Amino acid sequence: MTISATETPGPAEPASLFDPPFVVDEPDDHSIPFVFNTGHSGAIYPSSFLAASRLDGLSLRRSEDAHVDRLFAPVVRLGAPLLRANFPRAYLDVNREPYELDPRMFDGRLPPFANTRSMRVAGGLGTVPRVVADGQEIYPGRIPAGEAVARIETLYKPYHRTLRGLIQRTAKSHGRCILIDCHSMPSTSLGRDDAKADVVLGDRYGTACAPTLIDAFESQFQAHGFRVVRNKPYAGGFITEHYGEPNLGRHALQIELNRALYMNESSMALTRSFSGLVTALEAIVTAVATGSTEIPLPRMAAE
Repeated sequence: MTISATETPGPAEPASLFDPPFVVDEPDDHSIPFVFNTGHSGAIYPSSFLAASRLDGLSLRRSEDAHVDRLFAPVVRLGAPLLRANFPRAYLDVNREPYELDPRMFDGRLPPFANTRSMRVAGGLGTVPRVVADGQEIYPGRIPAGEAVARIETLYKPYHRTLRGLIQRTAKSHGRCILIDCHSMPSTSLGRDDAKADVVLGDRYGTACAPTLIDAFESQFQAHGFRVVRNKPYAGGFITEHYGEPNLGRHALQIELNRALYMNESSMALTRSFSGLVTALEAIVTAVATGSTEIPLPRMAAE
């Protein structure tokens, strides 16, 4: 069963450019304490966005976690909801703070509470990105500050309200929630030490989930022949850090998959190995979910 975004868009334009902005694929029976999220897999590029950009469509897609929603689609059949964005990361990044914005990008005044000095903003990868993943500037000049506010109010905030609701519902019904934030990484982004990594697991250096969770995923990926690295170079972004509260029984783990495992990174076309990776991921999630009772309950509930 698929449920579209139920938030009512405000008067601003951005939400109306996507039909719908995001989707929750709901299982017939939410039988495992997991929620899966693919906030960077959105692949709808409105004509107005393409016209406003100095880049072509394929260049804009360099920031996209292409096909990751399809890689993890079987989790719905296994009994977990999957939240997936339709708007692209180059347009709006939900794995950032709500107002992590670069003032050099905008005409007009940003809200006084905007975070304008984070390292991600400095790198051009704020909530409304200035560059795509390979460093190319998205826009030929400044864009209105009101455009950033509109994207955040009509897309970012409804998305996070939905994600928060899924986490709360899962924790209430299962006594715990395990959020898996699903991403892909370009093979060229890996440093020399990590050049052979197929998978990077990020738990914010042990703060976002119980050790038994990351241990379970690591052992299962390794059992299927994947080379796994922890937290380097991806320890988890805003979503992992913000929603990972293991003391409250809310665990968050980021999974980064090397794109070379399943697609041609130049054309973004799927390769023959895609279906095999889907099968492996389904088996890995099934195995971890089977042992999910080992994930600690909230302290208050256990005492």
